[in-house]
Amino acid sequence: MSPNSVISEGFEENRNLQISNKFLTRSGISGQGMFSADRFRPACHSSGSCAPLVRQFWNAGDYEVQQFVGPASHNNQNRLCVHPKFLHSNATSHKWVFGAIAELLDNAVDEICNGATFVKLDKIINPRSGSPALLIQDDGGGMDPESLRRCMSFGFSDKQSCSAIGHYGNGFKTSTMRLGADVIVFSRCMNKRVLTQSIGLLSYTFLRQEGYNDVVVPAVDYYFDPSSGVFTNLLRNGQKQFSSNLSMLLKWSPFLTETELLKNFDDIGHHGTKIIIYNLWFDDMGNMELDFESNEKEIYKQLYLEPMLIIDNDIIVSGAPKQVETNNNSVMLTQNYIATRLCFSLRAYSSILYLHTPEYFRIILRGQEVEHHSIARDLKFCECIKYKPQVGGRIEGEVITTIGFLKEAPLVNVHGFNIYHKNRLILPFCQVACTSGSRGRGVVGVLEANFIKPTHDKQGFEKSSLFKKLETRLKEMTYEYW
Repeated sequence: MSPNSVISEGFEENRNLQISNKFLTRSGISGQGMFSADRFRPACHSSGSCAPLVRQFWNAGDYEVQQFVGPASHNNQNRLCVHPKFLHSNATSHKWVFGAIAELLDNAVDEICNGATFVKLDKIINPRSGSPALLIQDDGGGMDPESLRRCMSFGFSDKQSCSAIGHYGNGFKTSTMRLGADVIVFSRCMNKRVLTQSIGLLSYTFLRQEGYNDVVVPAVDYYFDPSSGVFTNLLRNGQKQFSSNLSMLLKWSPFLTETELLKNFDDIGHHGTKIIIYNLWFDDMGNMELDFESNEKEIYKQLYLEPMLIIDNDIIVSGAPKQVETNNNSVMLTQNYIATRLCFSLRAYSSILYLHTPEYFRIILRGQEVEHHSIARDLKFCECIKYKPQVGGRIEGEVITTIGFLKEAPLVNVHGFNIYHKNRLILPFCQVACTSGSRGRGVVGVLEANFIKPTHDKQGFEKSSLFKKLETRLKEMTYEYW
């Protein structure tokens, strides 16, 4: 196996990661030479059972790191190795499972500039185990062999556009590993008039069960041969490496044969990417975190939602709330509103995840298109208020906030500001003002604040002076409007 198949190949400075020293080791390896992946295994690897995998996400990283066994140098060059345990530690940045899915939706939305017209999310069945898996697929530009390896490595980002939602290129790893123990990626791309298709596997199960001390990513590539009209093996480092990687893919992926692997490209077309996350994590109660099987209608009925709001095709967070029956109209209206539903319904959350998307771009959840929901259109008596934050007398940005009462106010007990950054929702219904009594009740705002920086999980903002100033201004704005 070549360095092209190791996740730390060409390791660049990773500005967004603070990696604990216990996950890093220095080992000698040539950036171009061949080597055996066995060098990165602990002494107990022959049993294949050094580290039994726990299915509850928050417990899956609780195991001892084995002592590294292997030569200290090769060709007098050093490389930085990332221990598999870091895959789990890195993924813990996502406290909320929908936040991890949102990262993958962001990648698809960033592909709109490369021709993407849809992203679909669905449940599929792992053909090897019969268990549910999560499918995320888009028809963007796809990835060539080099891009696939950068996607599945640490510290790379190809996103040059200032409007791109992702920046550091770390979201794929944190999000996929937060959702499941394993992910396989299929991507087809046309680059410099060469059509390629690539398959890569990032598998916590594989690395744990085989006892690796470094993150190894098996990957194989194919190119379209115009003379024969078929895809042919692309031998980046010889047939031996290709066969070794393919063997690992067939052993640890959901697919038993190369033919089954390649069938995944049948619905990709000329370009696009398909991600399959399997061995999905369980919560602490032993339930799968992503609930595909519950009767969504029953969940919605328990929340007393209007029939027009009941949709079958959804993905629910395990442990969705079950409310007691009530005739209180205020409670029912609050339960109906999207601020409540987004906490457990992926369809509700994804409907407000982006401030706007092109009309031709669709988010398709379990076979049914997600209807975009504009929170600003839920408001009455709207006002638009301009704010120009200053630091040291210098204007740092400008934002226009749309503020108003929810149409059901004052009955609905919902308030707060929906703060977007570069079109992406970061904080939904952020409560900046005390609403004890009735003051501020039903006041909701929408704004796009591109002058402040979101945290790496995109579920909050860095607590900078600019953000604190914004919070203060929004609080004042609430009381002034009230």
